Amino acid sequence: MTLMIDFPFPGTAAWVEHFKEVELPILRLTSTRLAELRDSADVINTRELANIIVHDPLMTLRIFRFMKENRSRSQNAEITTIERSLMMIGTQRFYDSCQDLPIIEHQLKTYPKAMLGLLKVIARSRQASIWARDWALLRQNTRFEEISLAALLHDFVEILMHCFAPSLATTVRERLASHPGLRTRAIQEEVFGAPPQEIMRELIGLWGLPELLLSLLDPANADIANVRNVNLAVDLARHTATGWQNPALPDDLLAISELVHLDRGNLLERVGAPEEMVLAARAAEGG
Repeated sequence: MTLMIDFPFPGTAAWVEHFKEVELPILRLTSTRLAELRDSADVINTRELANIIVHDPLMTLRIFRFMKENRSRSQNAEITTIERSLMMIGTQRFYDSCQDLPIIEHQLKTYPKAMLGLLKVIARSRQASIWARDWALLRQNTRFEEISLAALLHDFVEILMHCFAPSLATTVRERLASHPGLRTRAIQEEVFGAPPQEIMRELIGLWGLPELLLSLLDPANADIANVRNVNLAVDLARHTATGWQNPALPDDLLAISELVHLDRGNLLERVGAPEEMVLAARAAEGG
């Protein structure tokens, strides 16, 4: 049975020590979809398998951690995509490593609020990943897969907290809901007893996660195009999670327009904004 943390650890090091050895669960849907393809593991297209994996941030973390733990001394190049990782691992070996994985829906069965919160974070992460990839392609950036993965994993510590410290994660969500003006990071640090970004920094190295994630943690990199690409996708996903009325959206859209060189109307249409917003933007632009 998975040990659930009900009280904060005393600082970053203790959280990292706990997380680095935990057995990461996966979503039930991921388990089902992988099981359906197991019999064809020796002939399956790695891209098809990768598409299943990147739909689940937890499974994605497992892949990178597996690669880190099984990396040969001669392997110097960083592996930054799931498809490339699967080619290195081999699909049969991948399936051999995925026997009887824990299912997060079972793990959080007695924590329904945390389960709901986790699903919302994962949905937000998926959307950020989709937008980040799309904008990177618009920018003709060859690192679009890594940019997409960085957006998917941007909030992986928040995901881990929902999985292994569900009561604490729920406390954070409830405080933010009752005090929407408070900064998320400040509340997380208070409740968890450590800054999530510091936990993230340590786990990136331990688990062999894409180095672009490290760049996101340094304010000095804020104006680098790939960092902006990821951060803006994460911000837009967060600000639209409950609708398109968030007061931060105008600033988000202006910054994204500058990044991808799209006018407001076309950008809103591309990100799936409500039709009335698209029409209003085009009317304002005289289109």
